[in-house]
Amino acid sequence: MEAFQTLALLPLWYVVFLLSLTCHEAAHAFAAWKGGDHTAYLGGQVSLNPVPHVLREPIGTAVVPLLTFLGTGWMMGWASAPYDPEWERRYPRRAGSMALAGPAANLVLAAVGFGALRLGIEAGVWEGAAGSLALDRLVVPAEAAPGVLDGLGRLLSILLVLNLLLFTFNLLPLPPLDGAALASGWVAAVRPFYSALRSTPAASLAGLVVAWVAFPYVFEPVLVRVLRLLYGL
Repeated sequence: MEAFQTLALLPLWYVVFLLSLTCHEAAHAFAAWKGGDHTAYLGGQVSLNPVPHVLREPIGTAVVPLLTFLGTGWMMGWASAPYDPEWERRYPRRAGSMALAGPAANLVLAAVGFGALRLGIEAGVWEGAAGSLALDRLVVPAEAAPGVLDGLGRLLSILLVLNLLLFTFNLLPLPPLDGAALASGWVAAVRPFYSALRSTPAASLAGLVVAWVAFPYVFEPVLVRVLRLLYGL
């Protein structure tokens, strides 16, 4: 029964996951395009249509998310937008703005989820999940309501938590994450250091490992603060 309930949530998870990654990469591509790099634009990445993003990274946008969901109940994956390294070298601040655009898109989506859930709580549609709290079910219908309200609450919960996670994780200042490109672009003093790290595959792999280990300690206080605001505590 539990396995069936998990599978029933797969469409909700995948819709939100694909939307979140598409907005993230489209924001990168749009910022690069406005900054003078047309690489991603010519590749069709300046689009909220997920197809170009899936075709560019089918493993990260389709295979891995489904496998991780079946294994853990959560979706993980990746996507990417191409850019011109020479443009990044010539215009580091523009490249820094491009790096920030992706996490900023996730922050906007998280704010949409938060706002909708908070309005629903204040209107008496939902209440805090209390003892049944799960990160993909932050609220439950306030009364014995049709299942559609529970489904909508779950969708908005996933939208909030997943995008808050993507926003926080990607801003960690470790290569190959956006936070490293942001620091390199906007802080000239650290640019040579980050440039050297980002050009070394081993450093990028080590950065991912460190980010994975450190992330729970960074994300937990952020999530707790957001949940307190959501529930009006």
